[in-house]
Amino acid sequence: MKKKTVIIGATTNPARYASIAAEMLTEYGHEIVPVGIKKGEVQGKEILDIRKKPAVDEVDTVTLYIGRHHQPEWYTYIMSLKPKRIIFNPGTENDELAELAEDNDINAVEGCTLVMLRTNQY
Repeated sequence: MKKKTVIIGATTNPARYASIAAEMLTEYGHEIVPVGIKKGEVQGKEILDIRKKPAVDEVDTVTLYIGRHHQPEWYTYIMSLKPKRIIFNPGTENDELAELAEDNDINAVEGCTLVMLRTNQY
């Protein structure tokens, strides 16, 4: 089943895990919506400016690539996406946001998007 995935912290830098995840998600056939503060394109999709809090409908997964200390200002935005789950990639773990997610019936997963894809756990 293909899962529409919002990548928060998207970047055009191919060395960054957010960029690698965008590539791998696309390879596995998932629709990506890159969101971040960087300008540019990832896998042919324009990076949407998170500061404008772009609306995205029918979100299955939000995968986080921004550190815990940058997350609080985006809590409301992330919740507004109404994802089924949030993946906290290594270095993004945040008990406060995970609890907020669970309180809103959103599954909070500490894991690695890349590993989850490779092991058919996505």
